[in-house]
Amino acid sequence: MRTDPALHYLDNAATTLVDPAVADAIHKALLTQWANPSSLYDPAVMAERSLNAARARVARTLNAGVKEIYFTGCGSEGNNLAILGAALPRRAWGSKVVTTGFEHPSVQRPIRALRDRGFTVVEVAPGTDGRLNVDDLLDQVDRNTVLVACMAVNNETGAVQDIARLAREVKAKNSRTAVHIDAVQAWLRLPLDMKKLPGVDTLTVSGHKVHAPKGIGALYLCENQRQHLQPPYLGGHQERGIRPGTENVPYAVGLGLAAEQGARRMRSAAGRAAALNARLRAGLAALPGITVHSPADAVAEVLNFSTNCVNSQTMISYLNDRQIYVSGGSACDKGEPSHTLQAMGCDERAVATALRVSFCADNDEADVDALLTALEAGLRELQHI
Repeated sequence: MRTDPALHYLDNAATTLVDPAVADAIHKALLTQWANPSSLYDPAVMAERSLNAARARVARTLNAGVKEIYFTGCGSEGNNLAILGAALPRRAWGSKVVTTGFEHPSVQRPIRALRDRGFTVVEVAPGTDGRLNVDDLLDQVDRNTVLVACMAVNNETGAVQDIARLAREVKAKNSRTAVHIDAVQAWLRLPLDMKKLPGVDTLTVSGHKVHAPKGIGALYLCENQRQHLQPPYLGGHQERGIRPGTENVPYAVGLGLAAEQGARRMRSAAGRAAALNARLRAGLAALPGITVHSPADAVAEVLNFSTNCVNSQTMISYLNDRQIYVSGGSACDKGEPSHTLQAMGCDERAVATALRVSFCADNDEADVDALLTALEAGLRELQHI
């Protein structure tokens, strides 16, 4: 996918380059699958078949039923749909929501909006290593708890959470509690088998993190929980009443292909990322004053660290001038201080100087070496705080 060898793109957790094969599939579908899949004539039936074939491709990556997959516009929309759609109908019997202190804004903000509507919200902070203590979260679940939400992989540190145990034991404490998992950073990086996650009611994935375009995602909704979710949208009957609006067939086709290719390449991509992660960790260890925030068993695709001396935005700009692209954390926070690192108890200097590097299968050793060389120079040349 890389077109310019001098460009070192290391912000794949923010977005990925679109795979040319995916772009070609979308282009073809734009020209041939133009009909509204809800209409009743032959071209519409063809479009509906393409939509359902794409749905089946996504379902296979999760070992889920085809009818349990609903297309959305993105992971953020899916998170909002799942959270509001699960919590509001349950208000007849409960008013408590339990989540973590390091969720993506598309989970954190709708939950805080529920608090403004009178729900009690408990945010359980992670440990200093970025991992959630599941027991701490379970201690907050009671008969009044309508929703528990937890991301599978943290988008800033790559820390992996034990969602299988969490979902299982939440249901053991209160079978009526909805369990939502934001799997945007986990999908096609870690195996996700919904048959082995029976306590998970909803789970979200996103296309632009896996080499499909922005503007397409999917929501897993467990079939036996369908009647318990009330969508916050009003409109047509599309996506079996879950998400109104004419379906984006071409982008769904692209997501289906990206899902299939990602699943096929997942093991080799993980091995490549692990090698690059190890190379970067070794290089950072040779630089003075660096603190690594990602735990050793985080997904290899993400590595978060602080220089502890150069402001994040200053270093990002310095690297940008050398065609090396990293971030200071979640792109959705628009440069705001990392709430994830703050929740982990990091001091102000570490938060202010944090950088996130995120790999994909297109990256190579030259990318890591270019970054390390530029970091070393930046630490010498840039003003320290």
